Amino acid sequence: MQKNIDIFDNTEIAFALKTDSELERAYFLFKMISIEPLVRIGTAATNFAIKAHLPIEGLIRSTVFDHFCGGVNETDCLPVIDRMYQKGVSSVLDYSVEGKENENEFDSATETVLKIIDFAKNIEALPIAVFKPSGLGRFSLYVKVGDGAELSSNDKSEWDKVINRFDVICKKAKENDVAVLIDAEESWIQSAADDLVTLMMQKYNTEKPIVYNTLQMYRHDRLSFLKEQHAKAKKGNYFLGFKLVRGAYMEKENDRAEDKGYISPICVTKMATDINFNEGLKYIIENIDCISLFAGTHNEDSSYLLMQLMSDKNIQNDDKRIWFGQLYGMSDHISFNLANRGYNVAKYIPFGPVKDVMPYLIRRAEENTSVAGQTGRELTLISKEKKRRKALD
Repeated sequence: MQKNIDIFDNTEIAFALKTDSELERAYFLFKMISIEPLVRIGTAATNFAIKAHLPIEGLIRSTVFDHFCGGVNETDCLPVIDRMYQKGVSSVLDYSVEGKENENEFDSATETVLKIIDFAKNIEALPIAVFKPSGLGRFSLYVKVGDGAELSSNDKSEWDKVINRFDVICKKAKENDVAVLIDAEESWIQSAADDLVTLMMQKYNTEKPIVYNTLQMYRHDRLSFLKEQHAKAKKGNYFLGFKLVRGAYMEKENDRAEDKGYISPICVTKMATDINFNEGLKYIIENIDCISLFAGTHNEDSSYLLMQLMSDKNIQNDDKRIWFGQLYGMSDHISFNLANRGYNVAKYIPFGPVKDVMPYLIRRAEENTSVAGQTGRELTLISKEKKRRKALD
């Protein structure tokens, strides 16, 4: 794909859905996020205010929440879903409540995902559901299982419930022909999650990919894992689905590895991560007949590469085996310009009660602060669009 066309520079298409006031809010938010000390202070102040039950939900809702989230429940998200679909961008409803630790909360999260699948089966704009393994089971239990530690009878009973929650969701996804993406976790619980997802793939990906695992390509072992999974699927005669992302827990991963004295699973450099991600794209496109792809990336170069790989293999832009994905509130210049050219694009739309979604929003702000160039690119494009609109007045 000729990068010199630079389709991602078209801000008129990128921000067509944003009113002038929404554009101003986006500029303000990304400006704040670009200042690291402000993010730290804002995070501490917000956490304090929520714990102290101060009345700040209205302020959060009208600023950062409404920019990065679709609403407090599925129905609340419908206007956002409908608006984006008018421009060809689909949605992935993501129940973004994190850090829960008891069985009732895990059952409630399972019910929410099942509800989303029911919700999605009749809405063309919602082709995909998603859940996070730690949303369905205790984090420390995944650690035990992944480490091969001896489980008590209570642990075994609890783990059986986790397996059952996975199974109930994946079964319903297959029955309703809704793909389900299973998000990635920290490396020390990922092996237990991987084993479960593989089990679900073997069971439900018999005709086509329904269940998708997520590979964080900042891990230097994920390309070999992808190839191992491919060999296993060929032998077992089932399909694979993978969401490729760069990764979300880099500092935590490196700190833990240093603290516990093992080699970090994270690639040594950003360039090594980029190469790993792009090699993953190439491998999947080479094997597209049995591996489907959801490319979760805000990186323009990787997006261009995937477009080029598809073109080289004469794969149609709207081939249902390939999706591009970005987060709601970010990288609209990628999402809407790709959709304008007929590619399959879906935005992750986080939702949930305002105070429960705050850990997710704080993580988003911290990630944006730490990713070099991401926030600056957003600000440049928003400024460009503001100038373009002003010139039309």
